[in-house]
Amino acid sequence: MADNPQSIDEVSRLLADHRYIADRSLAVSVYLGLRLGRPLFLEGEAGVGKTEVAKVLAAGLERRLIRLQCYEGLDVNHAVYEWNYARQILHIRLAEARGGSTTPQDTEREIFGPEFLIKRPLLQAIENSDAEPAVLLIDEIDRADEEFEAFLLELLSDFSVTVPEIGTFRAARTPIVVLTSNRTREVHDALKRRCLYHWIEYPDLAREAQITEAKVPGISHALAREAAAFVASLRTEPLYKQPGVAETIDWAAALVALGTSTLDESVTAETIGALLKYQEDVKKIRQSGLQSRVGEAKRVASA
Repeated sequence: MADNPQSIDEVSRLLADHRYIADRSLAVSVYLGLRLGRPLFLEGEAGVGKTEVAKVLAAGLERRLIRLQCYEGLDVNHAVYEWNYARQILHIRLAEARGGSTTPQDTEREIFGPEFLIKRPLLQAIENSDAEPAVLLIDEIDRADEEFEAFLLELLSDFSVTVPEIGTFRAARTPIVVLTSNRTREVHDALKRRCLYHWIEYPDLAREAQITEAKVPGISHALAREAAAFVASLRTEPLYKQPGVAETIDWAAALVALGTSTLDESVTAETIGALLKYQEDVKKIRQSGLQSRVGEAKRVASA
């Protein structure tokens, strides 16, 4: 198991070693989260690398990654624990078939034992028996209901879960917690107060080109800059969904796969679907003077 980074520079190196190019403000937030044992709340547009922070931390620190993907209607049964009803019914039927002196009360105690408990991500993180705490990723908390958000607030205060039939599970080692939000709705202030907050911006051209080079094998520095400049120009448009860094990487990989060495109107038009995911956006950009947009991106990239 790798030790926690002892400085902000070590955090930056850990992230960079796993091809995550972070600015210093994010490295500071990650360092403080690790040093102070506080959950890290990452907010920003979709595709800017929020989820990847947790994945890279788990890989760099050699910890288990436990991920809870949030969605509307998420409840305790899917987030914390539930009972294995099929196995419980099978156990009851086998007990009935065997006959004997087992009372209904004894059978009930048996089927609500630990071996019938299905541990979901939050309980897995709390009861984790690894030598080091796991990295718990609570992804897209803004998609969950406010009721679940209130439950999560209570859980993060003491990292314990009570299963009435068994007892209370308490974390021997507090997990490293990363929460992400795309801000589809506002998360309650009380939950944010439990965390260290950081807004992840779209990277500037130089850093996005650096990220692209790190993530796309075989891409030239010049093409990475041209791709980053072109995507930056798209983000100035009022699109239904602006492309994130993830889309820049996908597009750059597509360009390399096609043997592209430099942007031109033709290859950009053919591969625009790797960047834009809505027909209205694709149509708008194709009709907005693609040749001049590509030319401007090449000019900016070479400056």
